[in-house]
Amino acid sequence: METWAGSWPGSHFFSLAVWLTLAASTLHSARAEITCASCPSPVQLHLENLQLGTRALATGEPGVLRNVRVEFREVGLAGQNVDPGDGREEGDSGGDVTGLRRDASLDGVGGNENAARSGAESQRFADEGSKPAEGEDGDGDAPRRVRRSPSHFPELAENGWTGVDAGAVEERGSLLDGQRQGRSEYRWNREDGRGNNRQDEPKISSSTFALTGDSAHNHAVVYWSGQNSSVILILTKLYDFHIGSVTESTLWRSTDYGSTYERMNDKVGSKTVLSYLYVCPTNKRKIMVLTDPEFESSVLISTDEGASFQKYRLTFYLLSLLFHPTEEDWALAYSHDQKLYSSVDFGRKWQLIHEHVTPNRFYWSVAGLDKESDLIHMEAHTPEGNVQYVTCRAQMCTEANRNYPFPEYIDISSLVVQDDYIFIQVPTTGRATYYVSYKREPFIQTKLPKYSLAKDLHIVSTDEKQVFAAVQEWNQNDTYNLYLSDTRGIYFTLAMENLKTTRGIGGNQMLDLYEVAGIKGMLIANKREDNQVKTYITYNKGRNWRLLQAPTADLEGNDIHCILPFCSLHLQLQMSENPYLSGTISTKSSAPGIIVATGNIGAELSYSNVGMFISSDAGNSWRQIFEEEHNVWFLDKGGALVAVKQPSVPTRHLWVSFDEGRQWTQHSFSSVPLFVDGVLVEAGADNQIMTFFGHFSHRSEWQLIKIDYKSLYSRKCTEEDYQTWHLHNQGEPCVMGQKQIYMKRRPGNYCMLGRDYSRILSAESCICRAHDFECDYGYERRTDGNCRPAFWFNPSSVSRSCSQGQNYFNSTGYRKVVLNNCTKGVKEMYTARKQQCPNRPPKGLLLSTKNGKLTANLGSNVTFLVHLDEGDSIRTNIQLDFGDGTAVSYSNLSWTEEGIKHVYKAAGIVRVTALAENSLGYDATTLYLHVTGPVEHVQLLTPFVVIRNKEVNLTAMVLPSHSRTVTYFWWLGNNTEPLVTLDGSISYTFPTEGMHTVTVQVAAANTILQDTKTVAVKEFFKSLLLSFSPNLDEFNPDIPEWRQDVGRVIKKALLQVSDFPAEQLLVAVFPGVPTAAELFLLPNKNQSEDKKKSEEELEQVSDVIVSALNQNLVEFELKPGIRVIVYNTQLTLAPLVDSNPRHSSSAMLMLLSVVFLGLAVFLIYKFKRKIPWINIYAEVNQEKEQEMIGSVGQGDSTPKITLSEFPTSKELMEKELDARVKRGVGNACESTREIPNCTSV
Repeated sequence: METWAGSWPGSHFFSLAVWLTLAASTLHSARAEITCASCPSPVQLHLENLQLGTRALATGEPGVLRNVRVEFREVGLAGQNVDPGDGREEGDSGGDVTGLRRDASLDGVGGNENAARSGAESQRFADEGSKPAEGEDGDGDAPRRVRRSPSHFPELAENGWTGVDAGAVEERGSLLDGQRQGRSEYRWNREDGRGNNRQDEPKISSSTFALTGDSAHNHAVVYWSGQNSSVILILTKLYDFHIGSVTESTLWRSTDYGSTYERMNDKVGSKTVLSYLYVCPTNKRKIMVLTDPEFESSVLISTDEGASFQKYRLTFYLLSLLFHPTEEDWALAYSHDQKLYSSVDFGRKWQLIHEHVTPNRFYWSVAGLDKESDLIHMEAHTPEGNVQYVTCRAQMCTEANRNYPFPEYIDISSLVVQDDYIFIQVPTTGRATYYVSYKREPFIQTKLPKYSLAKDLHIVSTDEKQVFAAVQEWNQNDTYNLYLSDTRGIYFTLAMENLKTTRGIGGNQMLDLYEVAGIKGMLIANKREDNQVKTYITYNKGRNWRLLQAPTADLEGNDIHCILPFCSLHLQLQMSENPYLSGTISTKSSAPGIIVATGNIGAELSYSNVGMFISSDAGNSWRQIFEEEHNVWFLDKGGALVAVKQPSVPTRHLWVSFDEGRQWTQHSFSSVPLFVDGVLVEAGADNQIMTFFGHFSHRSEWQLIKIDYKSLYSRKCTEEDYQTWHLHNQGEPCVMGQKQIYMKRRPGNYCMLGRDYSRILSAESCICRAHDFECDYGYERRTDGNCRPAFWFNPSSVSRSCSQGQNYFNSTGYRKVVLNNCTKGVKEMYTARKQQCPNRPPKGLLLSTKNGKLTANLGSNVTFLVHLDEGDSIRTNIQLDFGDGTAVSYSNLSWTEEGIKHVYKAAGIVRVTALAENSLGYDATTLYLHVTGPVEHVQLLTPFVVIRNKEVNLTAMVLPSHSRTVTYFWWLGNNTEPLVTLDGSISYTFPTEGMHTVTVQVAAANTILQDTKTVAVKEFFKSLLLSFSPNLDEFNPDIPEWRQDVGRVIKKALLQVSDFPAEQLLVAVFPGVPTAAELFLLPNKNQSEDKKKSEEELEQVSDVIVSALNQNLVEFELKPGIRVIVYNTQLTLAPLVDSNPRHSSSAMLMLLSVVFLGLAVFLIYKFKRKIPWINIYAEVNQEKEQEMIGSVGQGDSTPKITLSEFPTSKELMEKELDARVKRGVGNACESTREIPNCTSV
C-alpha cells in the first residue's frame, strides 16, 4: 500500500545524467505509505508479486549503482497526518499534494512511510547491495514479506521515490574528454528547445557557488528550511562501495538563499562523520543530524537552523525517525534490532516502547480520531512469531497499558493507519481477507465484488472521504483494476479495468494513474485494451471515461487530422523518481486547469516520437509546446512556466512562458553548460529564486547556481490582470455536481502574482443527473448505461440486523459519487429508499469457531460464532448444542455477537449443532469439532444425483496433494458416528430417496479438514451433458462458489424454455476448464405410483430442452456485453459419478465402456442365432435345433445349414485336448471355445 513517486521518463538518463536521489521533501500529509507527498506521481505497486502488506526491496545490481548521487530535501521533513491542504506553495518542486496519493507504493495494506521516517535503515540496505539488515528478512528469521524498495540510497525511500545513483564516471568521462570540443560547441550553439520564441531575453541574474574540496564526495543531500527562511543546508558524503559505509562528510550552510555557503565541520566535530539530517516539520529551526554508526552512534541537535549543535550519545543504532505531526519535540525512533523508542525532548533522551516491531509499521495518533495525542499504533510480534496490532501511549507503554484493537492475529506488514481508516489483513490459508476500521469503529471485512478474487491488493488513496484500491485479480498479470469504496471503506465498486503498470528503474511496478491537482475528481489513466494502451480522462472519479482530443495543429501550424476514437492524444504518466525533476506530467493546485505532459498522437501510447503538450482548460483541448522532452516547473504560484531540457545533456538555457505555454522566451542562467541534477523552485514565499544543482563535468565540484528571476516581471498584478475561467467537461459546465468558476491571471501579462491568487470564485450546485451516480455494490453497468445486479448478487437480501418494525435503506442499484455536490433532479430516484424491515424466517445459518478452526485444545476456551444470512436477528431464538451433553439457548442473535464460549473437558470428536428458529420457520447447521489438532480444507467429490440402492463412490481430495498418512472420517446422512477409513474413497448405497448430506473430515498430523456435499437420491432420473460457448472459460476461476452461482443462472435460463418445475431440475457445473455441466431432470416425489408415466414425462421434457439447446435458445448474460450460449453435448444413460476434473476423462471412458458392454449384451441376446459360438452354447443347454442364415444373404442358391452339422462342444473339447498334447503348449484362450474372441497376451 505504499505509494511512491514514479519512474524516470526516459532510458537515456542512464548514459549521461547525474541521477538524483532525493530524500524527504516537505511532506504535507505524510501518512501510511505516503512518502513524497509533494510529488504527484503514479502509484508504485511492487517489485515482483507483492501481496497486501508486502515491502518491495530494490535488488540493485552492482552495475546499477553509480558514483554520483544528489539528494534534495526541503528542511522540514513532515510528520504524518499533516493537513493535506498545507500545499507545497513554498519550495515547490513543480507538483502538488492532491487527493490521490500517487506517490504511494501499493504495497498491500501498506505501512506509513511518513516523511520524517528516514533512511538509516534504507541507506544501509542500498549501500550493501540490498543486503538485509540485522533483524530483517535474513535466512534465520521467521518468514516475512518482502520489504519495500528503499532505492539504492534509501534515505530517499521514506520519501517515496527510489533514486538511482547514476553518475557513471567512465561513461561521462569518455564523452566529455574524448569528444569535448565538438559536442560542447554543438550544445552551446543549438537551440535549447522548440517553441513559439518571442525573442531572446538578456541573461537573468544568477550566481554560482562551488563546494570546494568535495569533488570526491559522491552523495549530496540538499535541505531548504522554507517558511521565508534564507537557510539552505547541504550534506555531502563520500560513500565507499567496497566497505559499504560513509568515510567522509561535509556539512554546508547558506544564510542568503544559496549565494554563499559556510563549511560547518568545525561546529559538529572535524572528525565526525555524518550520515543523515532531519528537520522538525512543525518547527523548521530544529534539526537532528545523525552520525555514521560505523564510527559512533550519536545525534547532533540544533535549535537555530544549524548555526550550532549539541551532541548526545545513543545506546542504539537508529534506522529511521518519525516526528509527531503537531508536537515539535516528540519523535519515534526505530532501531536496527527492531525496537521502537520515543522521545519527548527532541532526541535528547529516549525511552523503549516495544520490542519486535515490524519496520515502518508504527504511526502517531491522528488528530480528531484518537483520544490521546501521544497514542502510538504499531504492528508487533509475539514470542511465538505471531503478529498483533497494538496501541499504547508513548511514555506509558507497559504490558498493562497496551491495547489490542483487533483481537486476532494479523498478517505481517499489513497494518496501515491512514486518514480516517485503519487497514489490516488476517492470516488465511486460502484467499486474502481484509478488514477496515472507519473512524476507529470496530473492524469490518471489506467487500470487493464476489469474484474479483484479488491476488494482489493495494490502497492507493484515502484522503477524499473514500478509499481508492488497486486490485490485481486472478486472471490479470500486468494490469490492475481500480476500485472505489463508499465513505466507510467497506463496499468497493469498479472504476476502471486493466490499468497499465510501468516497470520502474528499481524493478518496481507503478500504476499509470494520475490525479490532476486543483480539480476534485479529475483523473488521467492509461488503460490496456486489445493489446493497445490508451489514455483516458475522467471528471467524476471514474464514473465516465473518455479519450483525449489531440491538438488540431502541430508546432509549425500544420493541421493534424486525428479523429476519435481511432486516433487520440496519449500521455506518459510516469513521474521522475527525483521530485526536483518534473517528470512526464505536471499540475499544480494553484494553477487549476493547466496540465503539462509528455505524450504522442496516434492510435496508442508510444515512447518514440514524443513531444510536450499542454492543456489550459483541464484536458478539454491540448497544444504542443516542444518537440522534445523537457522538465517543466510552475513559477510564481503557477503564474508562469519554466522549462529545461531533460538532463541527459548539459545546458545553460531555460525557457519561460507567461501565457500558459503559447509563447516561450529563452534565458541563459550559466556561462558554462551544466549537467542539471535538480532544481529547487521558489525557495522562499516572498522572493523569486530558483536554485540549480549539478556539475559542469564529471571532475568538477558540486555547483549550486542561484537564479533570481524577479527581473522577468515588470510589475505586480492588479485586479485588471485577472480573469475568470469556467471549469467544464467538453462543454458540460457541471463537474462533480457543481458549476465552478476560477479566478486566474490573464495569459501574457508580465506581472507578479500575489499569494493565493488562484481560487474558486463561485461554486453553484447543479441538478443531479445520471452521471452523478455510480453503480452500487453488487451492481454492474450494462451496455444501455443502467446498473443491474451482478449474477452473483441477490438484491432482495436484507441484513439480519433489520428487525420487524425497523427501517432499512433498499438500494436502487446506484450511489452518488463521493464528494459530488449535486442536488434535486434524479437524486431521489437513485438514492436508496427507506423501507420497513420484513418479517423473515431464518436462512443461511452458519456455525464456526472464532479462530476458524475445527479443533480445540483440551480444557481451553472455544468460542463459537453463529452467523445468519437472512432473518430477524432480534426475533430469532438461537439454540446451541455443544455435543458433550450441554446446550445453551438465547432469545435473539444479538446476544451471540461476541461469540459463545465453551470448555470441553473430554477429548474426542463432538457434534455441535445450532438451531435458529422464529415464528416463520427455522434453520439448522452442524459442526464437527475435534478437541485436538488444527484444521485446513478438503474437497469432497460426490455424484450430484444417484439411484436409490445403487452403490456409488465418494472421494475426498486433499489439496495440495503430497504423500502422507491421512485418516478419513465419513459422516453419512444423520449418522451420529462416522465411518473411519485410511482410504480417500469409499463405496456407499443410499437406501432412501431425498436429499442426503455427506460430510468428510480428514486428519493429517495436527491438521483437520472438512467438506460437505448434498446428494440427491432418486429411483430414476434423466440427465443431459451441457457445454458452453468458449467465452465462459475466460471468466471461470474454478472455485465452488462460482460453479454454484453459474449453475443457478443456467437453471434460470433453462426454465425459460420449459415449464418443468424448478424443484425437479438440477444443474451441476463440473470443476475444471473447459466449463461443462450436467442437467438432471428429477421425477416428482409421487412418481412411485406411476413410474412409467413419470418416465414419459421426463422424456418429453428432455426432448423440449434438447430442442431448445440445439437451436441455441438457451443463453445467459454473465457480465455486461458477455452472453454465454448453452449447448447440448450428449444424452447420458447414467449419472456421472466422479466429478474430479483430473479424472473426468477416465470417468467418461468408464461410462462409455459400460454403454458398449450393455450394447454388446443386447446384440448377443437379440441376434445370438446369427453367431456360431452362441448357437453352440445353446445346444449345450439343450435348446432346440435352429436354422442359421449365411452371412451372404438369404437366396435360392444358398443352402440352409442346420445346427446338427456343427460339431458338439464335447467333440471340440476332445479335438482341442489332442491338439494341446501334440503341441505340448497350453493356451488359456484355446482351452474353451465359449469365448472365441479371447486373445493371448
